[in-house]
Order: sequence, then structure tokens, then C-alpha cells
Amino acid sequence: MIYSIIQPDDTWILWGFLAGWAAISIYLEQKYAWASKVSGAIIALIGAMILANLNIIPTDSPVYDTVWAYVVPLSIPLLLFRSNILKIWNESGRLLIMFLIGSIGTVTGAIVGFFLLKDVIPGLDKIGAIMTGSYIGGGVNFAAMSTKFEVPGETVSATVVADNLLMAIYFLVLILIPTLTFFRKRYKTPYIDEINSNVKDDENQAATYWMRKDISLSDIALAVGTTFVIVAVSFKLAEVFDGIIPSGENVNFFLNALNGIFGDKYLMLTTLTMLAVTIFPRYFENINGAQEIGTYLIYIFFVVIGVPASLPLILQHAPLILIFVAIMVFINMLVSFVFGKLFKFSLEEIILTSNANIGGPTTAVAMAISKGWTKLVGPILLVGTLGYIIGNYIGTGIGYWMGTF
Repeated sequence: MIYSIIQPDDTWILWGFLAGWAAISIYLEQKYAWASKVSGAIIALIGAMILANLNIIPTDSPVYDTVWAYVVPLSIPLLLFRSNILKIWNESGRLLIMFLIGSIGTVTGAIVGFFLLKDVIPGLDKIGAIMTGSYIGGGVNFAAMSTKFEVPGETVSATVVADNLLMAIYFLVLILIPTLTFFRKRYKTPYIDEINSNVKDDENQAATYWMRKDISLSDIALAVGTTFVIVAVSFKLAEVFDGIIPSGENVNFFLNALNGIFGDKYLMLTTLTMLAVTIFPRYFENINGAQEIGTYLIYIFFVVIGVPASLPLILQHAPLILIFVAIMVFINMLVSFVFGKLFKFSLEEIILTSNANIGGPTTAVAMAISKGWTKLVGPILLVGTLGYIIGNYIGTGIGYWMGTF
């Protein structure tokens, strides 16, 4: 582990940095035109990347694990308090098709990268299996595939380092794409246009969207308290179903799929939240501030995404693996944007589904929130979570096939 000025167990210092830098990023985005164009998400991410690469903050810490384990789950219900289940269902169908197209790009990238680099990277068949599963369903599949194929610890560590850097860079690229004229001219952008229609030319888009609203102590208490209850019930239910419904290599496809649906914490969390909002719409509509609190929590997550992107670690352990995952991501992006254009998907849909492929549903949700595409938050979370299921099967198939070479 590389030495850093702030140590991994400096809990309060690290929390101060995460929460403080998230706040500064939001402030800059709403205060200055340049920051609004760059977006607070990029400011949050780049700030963390710089400090990590200067060895000021550690690239790994239990504090970062806490953000993944607690902060992200708590943010999701808060951001779905105003979701309409019928609209979400309609949008999810389109996003699912685009998501599957992106998954084809991931598989194509894995095959191309494998044949280009199999003679110079030992165990690339297993790495290919890990990254195929991961770049269809996210980090959950990374862990599942590395365990399934019994990948050596040093290979897993090197692959994690390459994946972290590549994901951070690609995340930056996807956030920047909607600001580029080249893409805006060639793809329809209904969600961006809707936001822009409510903003005057001389106004800061972020500041206008997040303008001050009435909020009371009761709102904060109900928003936070309700979210904790929903997360607790959802995660416990998912844990129960995971224990009841069998899964694994010796279990049939139907039971594995059933376990993946009912035993997945995030899918259960999304489903229960949307059911609650649909059954008790007046209760949730009357709570102000939920979206603001949830968005702030997501910005803390943005900061954490940038932390593990360590260039020194890449140069030491995984330069060739970085090339392999870069090929996979590039072809995923190429397939997504070419076929997205061909089948007339919007720029926002293409960006979010590609993000869900590479980073999983949480990063896709974070991007949708940061851009103000709130109508796509629920749909992309559902579609991205379903990627957990198909990613494991496709990753397994690719791994066994590559192993024959």
C-alpha cells in the first residue's frame, strides 16, 4: 500500500474531506458559470483523484466502504419519493433495450481485447470473465466472478486497480459528452431540452434547478426516518429471500434468476420504495427536501469514486490490464453510440445505459441526478440492477469459452 499523509484509519479527517468536498463541489456548481458547465460531479471526482494521486488521502479506507454500504442505499429512496411507477415502467422498456445493446458491446470488447493480449497477460481468460460480468452488471459481478473462477489474489488486486482508474476516467467522459456540440447536434436530447427550457440564457442551470424551497424540521425528520425504515426493511427482506431461494452453479437457471431478483438488496430497495410511493402518494408528495438530501449524499459518493484512481498503482501493477479494460470500455461506448443513433435513442438514454453497464446502477443513478434527468433515475436503477443477473451468466460463459484457448 502506498503511503499517504492522511491514513486510512483517520476516520474523522476522511469524513471531513468527503462531506466538505461534496459541499464545495455543489457550491461551486451553483455559484460559477464555469463550474456549472463542468458540473459539480466532475469537480467532486477530480478533486478526489488529485489528492489521491498526490498521496494526500489514502486510496483505500473503511470510510469509503461505509459510503458504499450506507450512504448510497440511503440516498436511493430519498430520490424516488416523487417517482411514478407507471412512467418508470414505460421508460424502463426503452432503457432495457439500450442496456442490452451496450452489453453486446461489452462482450465484443472482451473478445477483441482477449485475442489481442492473451499472449502477454497471464490468466486473461479469467480476467475476461471478471470484467465481462463487471461491465454488464457492475462491481457486484466483479466479486462473484473472481470467486467463481478462483482468481489469484494478486490478479484480482491488479484488475481492481485498472478497473478503478478506467471507470473514473470514463465517468468523466460521460459527464462531459452532453456539454459537447458534436453530440448535441447528432442526438436528440429531450431531458436536457426540458431543463434548458426552464432556464434563462443568463441563469446558472444548476442554481435554478436547485433553487431554495420551503423545508421544515418535520420534512427532514420524515424524509430521513422514512428512508432508514425502507432501507432496513428492504435489506432484511432481501437477506431472507437470499437464504430461502437456492443459488449457485448446481442450481437451475430459474432459481438463480429468482434469487437474483428477490435476493438483491438494491432491486428490493427500489421495488419497495416505488410500491410505497404508489400506495401512499400523498404522504411522499408532502415531504419537501428529500431530493436535496439524497443528492447531497450522492455527491459524497462522487468523491469516493475518484479516490481509488491511482496512477502509481497502475504503473506498478496493471498497465497491460488497463489496456484490456480500456478496449472493452471503448467498444462498449462505440456500440452504444452507433446503435443508439441507429435506433433513435436519446443521448441521455445512451449515456446512462453505458454508465450502468460499466459502473453499475449506482453510478448511473448518480449521473442522472447530477444532470437533473430525474425521470430516468428509477428506470436506470431497475435496468442496471437487472444487469447483476445477466452479467454473471454472460461472464461465466465468456470465461469458460476463453479458457478453451
